[in-house]
Amino acid sequence: MSLIKNCILNKETKNTPIWLMRQAGRYLPEFREIRKYNPNFIELCLNENLSSEITIQPLKRFEFDAAIIFSDILMLPYAIGQKVEFKKGSGPLLGDFNYKDFLKVDEISFIKKLNPVYEAINRVKNNTLLEKKDLIGFTGAPWTLLVYILNKQSPKKTLDQNLFKDKNLINKLLKIIDKFLKIHIKQQIKNGASVIQIFDSWAGLVEEKNLFNYIYNPTRQLVDFVKTLNVPVICFPRNIKKYKEYVENV
Repeated sequence: MSLIKNCILNKETKNTPIWLMRQAGRYLPEFREIRKYNPNFIELCLNENLSSEITIQPLKRFEFDAAIIFSDILMLPYAIGQKVEFKKGSGPLLGDFNYKDFLKVDEISFIKKLNPVYEAINRVKNNTLLEKKDLIGFTGAPWTLLVYILNKQSPKKTLDQNLFKDKNLINKLLKIIDKFLKIHIKQQIKNGASVIQIFDSWAGLVEEKNLFNYIYNPTRQLVDFVKTLNVPVICFPRNIKKYKEYVENV
């Protein structure tokens, strides 16, 4: 069993496993060279040739204990029909969404739209550099994806709290997000991901009174689902207000 899996399962390891948050890309000159000729980030994520190459690049330089598939958490809103683009200096910008249009998206069309991501995972899993190492697939957490879908940009710059007043819409959207996250997770595992990481980048924005409804319960459903597929799961709730409580409930 790999170092990372042993660590997650709380087994003693000779070494501490190492991987980086932004491992697949950004800082490497070979990645920057690819990026220079591929300015559309979504299209780059959907190019299985280049995304698989980018995934492996860090392992050619460093003794990391895992590869992390080159992708993005916003592939989910993209795949259910919301426009997603990345502008230099602005970060992600999402288009308007229509709840009824989200309901029209079925599993087959969703998988087809993200199939290049799964193909990239499949290509990477058999690379000799991954011998006795893990391939980490990932998703955004339900709350963080909800924030992006409603706010249509990073909440780092602005977040309209009025967006969360319609509790009925919030609950409906969370159900849709949960449905497609599980499909996305299953397809990543099916194609070779041996660990799943769930990023809740904006967990710190949730008021304490809403932690169970927006963070703990939705994330727990995903964690339990991943465990039924016999794959370890890592959670990253950035700036969560009650970390101990999060661990106890997720």
